[in-house]
Amino acid sequence: MNKNKNLAVVLVLLLCTMAFTQPILAQSINKVGTSGAVFLRIPVGAQAIGMGSAFVSMQNDPSALYWNPAAVASIRENTLLVDHTLWLPGIYFDFVGLTIPLAELGTTGLSIGIMHTDDMEITTPDQPMGTGETFNASSFVVGLTYSRNLTDRFSIGGTFKYIRETIYNDYASAIGFDIGTLYLTPFAGIRLGASISNFGTKIQMTGEDLYIPAVISNQQGTNQSITAKLNTDAFDLPLIMRIGISDEVFINDDFRLTLSMDGVSPNDNAQSVNLGGELGFFKDKFQLRGGYKDLFLPNNEANFAFGVSLHEINLIGDVLVTLDYSYQNFVHFGNSNRFTLQIKL
Repeated sequence: MNKNKNLAVVLVLLLCTMAFTQPILAQSINKVGTSGAVFLRIPVGAQAIGMGSAFVSMQNDPSALYWNPAAVASIRENTLLVDHTLWLPGIYFDFVGLTIPLAELGTTGLSIGIMHTDDMEITTPDQPMGTGETFNASSFVVGLTYSRNLTDRFSIGGTFKYIRETIYNDYASAIGFDIGTLYLTPFAGIRLGASISNFGTKIQMTGEDLYIPAVISNQQGTNQSITAKLNTDAFDLPLIMRIGISDEVFINDDFRLTLSMDGVSPNDNAQSVNLGGELGFFKDKFQLRGGYKDLFLPNNEANFAFGVSLHEINLIGDVLVTLDYSYQNFVHFGNSNRFTLQIKL
């Protein structure tokens, strides 16, 4: 491996980190808690999470349906990805992604993400210890993706998404779009990726639980038969812009080292940086990875992560199976274990 290439890649990563962190260190105002459908920010894929969520410029994984639809164009086989995690205590998240290459026409993809909670007991001012009834909250998103290589080095992709959230008898829905690009530079094989996620309509709760009895009194008496409706605000979707860089800084027949960095700019929080690395052993059949999420984010909840993978194991015929595991540490919520199964046909 050319030592000059390794040095060049490291210098580029450092320069990009310094360039992106200058506005981050200067920022003093963020808009935490000002978006709806925040489950759309839950990251997807054990490989990505194990690399500190620095994944917008990575290739060959259907979790790109979430991170960067342009990267889907690099997947050459029909591939199914199933992802499961207990995201936070009492909150579960599942993701299924399917990519289908169409030769020269590009690559299509279908993705479904579902978040749901444990049952919770209903309480009221009159019955603070519970009514004996339960409710839960759930959210889901369905996405259709199309991606294509415009040249041998540049690809573009987009995703149309339908989003719906439900809590007890109330619900909200919205339409969203993702768009992304991926560029394989001629300089040392460095990849540059960029994506904008969740650009779309506002989301607003409605439903029968917003109707409440009202009592109106005036000089003529009291009317207790009035029904009032509580007003709810409409919120923007959690718009996220990601810009990333990655490269295999060292690779031979038995060993590979990949470094990756993403700059993240959401509309409902401050800017931050994600850093990750991955080691491949035994002709890339065994992989170790680690990373740090939300670097420079004030009061960040997620921080270090690591993961392991058995990559493309041939079990039956031409079917290749990848098993991924990742661990994400949280400051106040303990940890999150992620399990991902990937099948290439």
